[in-house]
Amino acid sequence: MSVNMSGNAATAHRSRTTLVEVPRGLAGVVVAETRVGDVRGLEGFYHYRQYSAVELARTRGFEDVWHLLVHGELPDAARAAAFAAETAALRRLPAEVASALPAIAAAGGASGPLAGMRTALSLLGAAKGFRPVYDIDADRRRADTLTATAAVPTLLTALHRLGRGLDPVEPREDLSYAANYLYMLTGEEPDARQARAIEQYLISTIDHGFNASTFTARVIASTGADVAACLVGAVGALSGPLHGGAPSRALDTLDAIGTPDRIDPWIRARVLAGDRIMGFGHAVYRTEDPRSRMLREIARTFGGSRVDLAVEVERRVEAILAELKPGRELHTNVEFYAGLVMELCGLPREMFTPTFAAARMVGWSANVLEQAEDSKIIRPVARYVGPGVPVKVPEVA
Repeated sequence: MSVNMSGNAATAHRSRTTLVEVPRGLAGVVVAETRVGDVRGLEGFYHYRQYSAVELARTRGFEDVWHLLVHGELPDAARAAAFAAETAALRRLPAEVASALPAIAAAGGASGPLAGMRTALSLLGAAKGFRPVYDIDADRRRADTLTATAAVPTLLTALHRLGRGLDPVEPREDLSYAANYLYMLTGEEPDARQARAIEQYLISTIDHGFNASTFTARVIASTGADVAACLVGAVGALSGPLHGGAPSRALDTLDAIGTPDRIDPWIRARVLAGDRIMGFGHAVYRTEDPRSRMLREIARTFGGSRVDLAVEVERRVEAILAELKPGRELHTNVEFYAGLVMELCGLPREMFTPTFAAARMVGWSANVLEQAEDSKIIRPVARYVGPGVPVKVPEVA
């Protein structure tokens, strides 16, 4: 039966539904409760479960923090070894996925490994028989997230190498998540210092509140879809330049400046023109980004003129803003020093955002698992602001 509501009838129908006005972009709106972690922007602090994320990055390995996020607790030595072995065994790809990667890499072209991973991750879910989270128990859901997360570095590095005309490098189970990632990327066993620096970067970016990609993953999980669908959606959100695409752009700032004597004139010109300086400012933090602080420390352990330039650029941006835009708080965000650390560890720029995604898979997974516990679908409403209704459909002339 069709229903044609008059304007008054539609208004009456809508009035029976309570509408809540919210800010653009849902800024500051609480949409769920979570045990995964939180970001305290005014304090310059964020945490995973009950632990400081930065402290975890400084003191624990990636697999330990992965265990914390998906199992809810830090493992003891025995459990840590067992979890590392369990996830390392999941790194190899099913034959039907591996055989499809050359075509995916060729089709992706300039879009790069992150775009290809969306397709490959979807294929992995099908090959592994992922079922809707609505239809499976918590243990099966968790197992699916581990399978997907463990395979992502293999997918990303294979797509990167195939795009350059190189053969993929098979994963090694005797290396940590971070070291194996670098090994598959270059084909050479990584330097221990570089592997640890990348590991600390990965840990520091595992989760960061209800950002756009995490929220996307949870919306999809609320429909009961399978783990691969949830994670593919999150990857799509992360690929946007306003979310995950900035680390390489922050390095573009250093490239454009080039030498210390060009710092002040370059920055002044951008500030006065109202241009955005990539690598500075954050939607949540009103203090220094704690991730940036830690990554700056890591970069300084490598040293060199590039690091010195970055530190001086940071100092001068804040000083010039204080002069020209008094009262405006703008500090480095995670992307500024993240790009520098990844560059120092030998990662090509096209792999910066994919590397971010490899870390964030853990946070997305934890949020998907949490959302799957709630059978309520996320279904907001939109306010219609188009032409007045109803209008009679014109007859074809």
